[in-house]
Amino acid sequence: MWGQFGDDHTRPGAPLLPSERKSADGSSRRVGDDALRDGLAEAIKLHLPSWTDKLTPHVLRHFCASQLYLNGLDLISIQEVLGHSWIGTTMRYVHMQQTRVEDAWPAGQKRAAKRLEGLIR
Repeated sequence: MWGQFGDDHTRPGAPLLPSERKSADGSSRRVGDDALRDGLAEAIKLHLPSWTDKLTPHVLRHFCASQLYLNGLDLISIQEVLGHSWIGTTMRYVHMQQTRVEDAWPAGQKRAAKRLEGLIR
């Protein structure tokens, strides 16, 4: 993708999602919020019409955070990806299924028992 825009992706402040519009110096700017929102709205209207006015960038952010967690990424890493200052904010973004919570309990008990094995006689 970078080759299409001519930007040096290693320079500080280089946009992750560059715009096709060039600045006066020939570099590409970041894609603005409106471009992403409008593009998402258009895609929803075309491919998921029943989700119109329900699926937003914010909803996708929650979904992505939850999927990252369900696939094994720890909360601290998700916090960094989302750019949150507080881990409590990240915890509100991650939605877990009840079965995951229920499965975690016995696994935690087994780990605790294994750590205490040599200490209790």
